[in-house]
Amino acid sequence: MEREVGYEPVSVKELLAEMKDTAELLVDLSYSAVLLQSDEVAEEVLELEARMDVLQLRARMSLLMAARNPDDAEALAPVLGIVGAAEKISDAAGDIAKVVLEDIGLPAAMRAALPESVETLVRVEVAADSPLAGRQLGDITLETDTGVRVIAIRRAGDWLTDPGPVTALEPGDVALLRGPDTGVAGVYERLSGETYTPPEPPDEPSADLDRAMDSVVLMKDVSELAVDLAYGAVLFDDDALAEEVLELEAEVDALQSRFEAWTLRAAAEADDPVSLRGLVHLASATEVISDAALEISEGVLRGLDSHPVIQEAVLESDEVLTRQEVSADSRLAGATLGDVAVKSQTGMRVIAVRRGNESRSPSGKEPGWVVSPGPATQLAAGDVLIAKGTRTGAERLADLTEPN
Repeated sequence: MEREVGYEPVSVKELLAEMKDTAELLVDLSYSAVLLQSDEVAEEVLELEARMDVLQLRARMSLLMAARNPDDAEALAPVLGIVGAAEKISDAAGDIAKVVLEDIGLPAAMRAALPESVETLVRVEVAADSPLAGRQLGDITLETDTGVRVIAIRRAGDWLTDPGPVTALEPGDVALLRGPDTGVAGVYERLSGETYTPPEPPDEPSADLDRAMDSVVLMKDVSELAVDLAYGAVLFDDDALAEEVLELEAEVDALQSRFEAWTLRAAAEADDPVSLRGLVHLASATEVISDAALEISEGVLRGLDSHPVIQEAVLESDEVLTRQEVSADSRLAGATLGDVAVKSQTGMRVIAVRRGNESRSPSGKEPGWVVSPGPATQLAAGDVLIAKGTRTGAERLADLTEPN
């Protein structure tokens, strides 16, 4: 039975901030459930989707109560649009999770097609006798020691979507871990007292299915980036970020077209073509997510000022999103992200690189985006870095991209 939701006086800025974190987490978890074929992660997606339903209802009620005249309605319309877009992202993520839970049809070779860069994501319940129970994340330094991050915690029906250094792990918590297999195995055992058993590697996929899986991974990365940038465009009232979202939405459309073609070719070789039906659902849900990201940034694209409540939500945000262009005389021009140790020097996570003129191919074709860049990603003058982190970290990154 679904929980009844009534009007309660609540801060709209807090609701918007939580909806942002929840939407980003939903996209991540839903695709991870598919790529790793994990029923447990898919079930957490549906739990989180139910939480988003409550958040969007409360946000709508609060916005309706705040609109007293036509001027209020005009000012609040873009905020209402953001709420609606977040709901679409949530519903699409739920549809992706159901591909796994309802066995709609996914190839057994899904995991074999994953690139090594895709990290494992698992859920684990914190045991009462766990040596980490009751300790803060900042004290146990999981990510530093193991490379494993706690990306969310479900506690007694509530969600902590952005756990930080002062967040303590309590007995009975359901923690979502992301990281390399070797690190995840150790952390899983310390938290639960049980041995982590990774899934058996399946047979290698066909060439067409391999290409389709590569497209799935890229669509996942681009969709996550589009949602991230869309919220950044609105929260920081940044026209340039909104334009990036528009281009990413077009990129997802192109990826979806190629993905469908490779899936149909793979179906011709499959013993049971119906077993690939879930891939078609994936493509459809991905388009919904990218379209919703564009809806979030639509107000900025149309030149509408961000409502003050959004600006207040930004002030409460612990994490900022920044856009920096690499100068020709900077330390980053001609170097890799690893050469300059950007993450360790600044604390910022570079989530995408948009190539500039210096990175064009000999034919003059624009290379476009590098999503989820790594230490080996080569940078050139004119490249644009999109990064997330603290405000202090953003200032340090700006120093690296400016002339020496």
